[in-house]
Amino acid sequence: MIQAPLYNVKGEQTGKIDLPEAVFAVASNDTLVHQVYVAISANLRSPIAHTKGRGERAGSGKKPWKQKGTGRARVGSVRSPLWRKGGVTFGPTKDRNFSKDTNRKMRQKALCIALSEKLRAEKIRIVDEFAFETKKTRAFAGLLETLGVRPGKVLVGFSKTERETEAMSRNIEKTTNVLSDNMSVFDLLNHEYLLVTKQSIDLLAARFEKQESSK
Repeated sequence: MIQAPLYNVKGEQTGKIDLPEAVFAVASNDTLVHQVYVAISANLRSPIAHTKGRGERAGSGKKPWKQKGTGRARVGSVRSPLWRKGGVTFGPTKDRNFSKDTNRKMRQKALCIALSEKLRAEKIRIVDEFAFETKKTRAFAGLLETLGVRPGKVLVGFSKTERETEAMSRNIEKTTNVLSDNMSVFDLLNHEYLLVTKQSIDLLAARFEKQESSK
């Protein structure tokens, strides 16, 4: 077991918490983390750019003029890509598929590596519980300040019983809330700091223990 400082909602260190080495002491592997991050980013991507082909353009299907005898070039449709207001050839379409596949073991290990790197960089703040006297954004912002979390991208992990935390912190600039059960490499790498409670740590530990036992 490795240890990390444990704080209360006033920002005071109350002791230390034991962290499972299988989750928070994993060796670095930038190649794996990058591969999983790119795959998640690609799966979130949806094609927007779309050009109309000749079958999607408006216009008559009638042949503009007869094939021979006019002295002009042969043409079969006013929707030809060669004509103004015709279809587009080889343009981007919304049918493109950007998805990439990664297996469960890759995603699991990449998340453990990202959590370990956060711990090694001292970018994790662990609170015993989100027991605020008032459920106000000001109180949560005060916690971030006393914990030494500089203004920037902060990821707050909470359990299902701590959902009220989302309402307190969602109006703070560059602060994102996510269920600890759904936390991913994409979330961790897009934020500088991670703020979680002791309960979330237990959930993460149980999550990976369950996955290890299912192998």
